[in-house]
Amino acid sequence: MMAIYKREVRSFFNSFIGWLFLAAAFFIMGLYFTVYNIIYGYPNISAVLQSVIFLFMIAIPILSMRILAEDRKQKTDQLILTAPVTIGKVVLGKYLALLSMFAIPVVVIGIAPIILLFYGNFQIGISYTALLGFFLYGMLALAIGLFISSLTESIVIAAVLTFAALFLGYLMQGICSLISQTGNILTKVLGAFDMIGRFDEMLSGSFYVPSVVYYVSFTLFMLFCTTQSIQKRRYSSSSKGIKIGAYSIGLIVISVILTVLVNVIVQQLPENILSIDVTSDKLYTLTDDTKEFVSNLDDDITIYVLVNEEYKDGNLDKTIGIIKSLSKHITVSYVDPSVNPRFYTSYTNTAPSSNSLIVVGPERSRVIDYNEIYEYEMDYTSYDYKITGYDGEGQLTSAIAYVTSDDMPKIYVVTGHNELELEGIYTQAIQKENIDYEELSLLTTDAVPEDAKAIILNAPTTDYSADEANKVIDYLKKGGNAIIIPTYTEEKLKNFEKIIDFYEVSLVDGMIIEGDMGMYYSNPFYIFPQINSDEITNSIINAAVFAPYSQGILYNEDSESIGYTSLLQSSAESYSKVNLETSTDYAKEKDDIDGPFTIALKAEKMLEDGSMSNGIIVSTENLFTESADTLVPGNNVKLFSSILSALVEHESSVSIPIKYYDSTILVFPTLVCVIVEIITIIVVPLVCLIIGFAIWFARRKK
Repeated sequence: MMAIYKREVRSFFNSFIGWLFLAAAFFIMGLYFTVYNIIYGYPNISAVLQSVIFLFMIAIPILSMRILAEDRKQKTDQLILTAPVTIGKVVLGKYLALLSMFAIPVVVIGIAPIILLFYGNFQIGISYTALLGFFLYGMLALAIGLFISSLTESIVIAAVLTFAALFLGYLMQGICSLISQTGNILTKVLGAFDMIGRFDEMLSGSFYVPSVVYYVSFTLFMLFCTTQSIQKRRYSSSSKGIKIGAYSIGLIVISVILTVLVNVIVQQLPENILSIDVTSDKLYTLTDDTKEFVSNLDDDITIYVLVNEEYKDGNLDKTIGIIKSLSKHITVSYVDPSVNPRFYTSYTNTAPSSNSLIVVGPERSRVIDYNEIYEYEMDYTSYDYKITGYDGEGQLTSAIAYVTSDDMPKIYVVTGHNELELEGIYTQAIQKENIDYEELSLLTTDAVPEDAKAIILNAPTTDYSADEANKVIDYLKKGGNAIIIPTYTEEKLKNFEKIIDFYEVSLVDGMIIEGDMGMYYSNPFYIFPQINSDEITNSIINAAVFAPYSQGILYNEDSESIGYTSLLQSSAESYSKVNLETSTDYAKEKDDIDGPFTIALKAEKMLEDGSMSNGIIVSTENLFTESADTLVPGNNVKLFSSILSALVEHESSVSIPIKYYDSTILVFPTLVCVIVEIITIIVVPLVCLIIGFAIWFARRKK
């Protein structure tokens, strides 16, 4: 076998074909590597491999077309047929020679992640999993090319048929969807030829075991078929030809059954074995909170996925599968909207998007629209939306907690004073905490409703009436809780200030300028405050929150009736700039007030009847906005969720924050970019072509 392997490897390097393949491979990979990783700064090589896979369908037929067809044409295959080695070893030797040639550019591109680590937070796990998928794809493609080459003596026919087979595997997903949107026996059979779908599974940040098994098993099957093809010719002149032919067909049928059976069995394994999360932030790995909560379920839950199972979202399906594996009380059912278009009407009046979920419990249900699973952000380099976060675990866990919980606290958001509206990620945070919320106009109600666990006063810009302020204060005197967020205004909101004064709190004149350069971003008003330890802040104590345009909060630390805890605080170098309208720079002036200042405060007031009223005062309306949270992905939302949980004392809540993709962009010096472009796109491919041409020219002269 080794003699055949060495002979074939030498033949590649002694011919123009081998060097042409390497030149094309290095040029294509180098081009896309330069564009995606060097110019655009992508932190992994998945996009590179996904882009070059189509072009390799052209290169692989050229590489494999001669491997057996040339021997048959030149009649040198008689040496193989009469050689004192088994046909299997001959086939394996030739195949390993092909694989070695293909492995050269794969190994070279595999060095890239190690180099790119020096220029940023490169995603090693995702990159090498994608590279493995790419190699496995090539491994199967070469096995197909080898088999087709064994069927003909024409290298042109071998190349064309190999390309046709690979192209068919590339298009098979689309072909199946054209045949049937709902799936049938034919699409299931054709799905076995879907080569690209398995490759895509390896690009999503998961090491997907069924994809590996698929490529390996079908590669072995194609090599076995190649062996049988050559074996048949060896005994074609035998008197037992008919018996041997039947024997060969029987073996092929058995191998087909075994290959399919292995793949079917692997698909039945638990999801936590099928898929291994290789993302740096463990996007698809369940948190301990979810595992503990789901494992202790006592109620039966059904998760309906509104999509044809063949077109399910891979990431979401993995999360659902892992959650299902944790409890025998969870059932998952796929409902095809094209077959049952009115299914959703039993649970909601609005048609959810494809791939949406309906979680049904003993008493209630919740619809999770597919648009809530991912978070998107505009990419201003391409003017297109890109995925920045994944919330499959958080949405599912919250929905399961909702449909199994009897404890549904309610909060009210006060309106009517030009308040800042709570944005999407914060209303979602309320929902994920399994808290009902409703807007409340104090003008049309006699009092704050008795079922209010807390109220939110979110940055009013016009004052409350005296009657409205008294309604809020009366609610707080009865043990009510509040999140109070004032905003900077030129005119004093006297009645609103009476509400804040209930907790004996006031605001410092002016706006905080942070003097410590390590505690602000770009601008001294853009503050990253110090996070102080408390049950509310413990989930973000080692992270950062963004609190731009903050005011200082004044309170009496020695109060006997109110306990204060500073949650967020500016540094000792900070000061409050009083004359904002007349200031022309950030320099401290004589009227400015020295820091440090509390930016977020927890106040616990003991009431006359022995009950407690809890207030959270936040001195900037910008803290709980989507734009602020974007700079510290998820941390401002985590703080908001923790505040809600503390105020409503919602012990059964399970709130998993959205998991953000690592959006780090690699940054390269201009000189490095130029050098990489020249080497990868020009120098290396050109050297391969020159060597190949020199070898071809030298052999031609002989």
